[in-house]
Amino acid sequence: MNHAQLTALGRALRVLGEHGEALTTDTPDARLHEVKADLRRALDLLEESVTGAAKTTRCAEHPAGPVDESAPDLCLLCETRRRAARRSEFGGGRPQPTDAASPSSSRYGVRADRPQPQQRWLPEQWNGREWQLCGTPRRDRREAELYLAAQRRGSRPAMAYRLVHEFTDYEVLRVWGTPVQVDIEPMGNL
Repeated sequence: MNHAQLTALGRALRVLGEHGEALTTDTPDARLHEVKADLRRALDLLEESVTGAAKTTRCAEHPAGPVDESAPDLCLLCETRRRAARRSEFGGGRPQPTDAASPSSSRYGVRADRPQPQQRWLPEQWNGREWQLCGTPRRDRREAELYLAAQRRGSRPAMAYRLVHEFTDYEVLRVWGTPVQVDIEPMGNL
């Protein structure tokens, strides 16, 4: 709704409010026809200003989504997700450990449950005390090396850079510069 539509609709609704306050049992028919015309004008303005579809569900995530009459929020998408979660709780889920050594499962899962890391290259820089990530991990090694080359040529290069290959483990592929431990306290903590 733009500003002009909002102004016109507000004016029409205020006129209707004035009509409502002035109504009595002996209001003449001519005045009622005027109220009827103002009501139609307000409805037409409202219909012009409404652009989106009416909400079909009570779901905040999917207001115009498909409807499931049995769902509390009428949303078929959310109800399908809830049903799948309930189904996985009762037999369709992952098997519970039966070892006496691990009576309860970890809230973070076990190593076998986690997906293997994807192959990527991590550009890191030496900040004087430790290696820190200095850019977005890259899927392409050449792109990561070009990024580090641009960092080295930049206005404020770090003391050293390195490229770390991540797959199932971390492996340092190449180091540029020499990392030196820098004490953050002046005068060596004296």
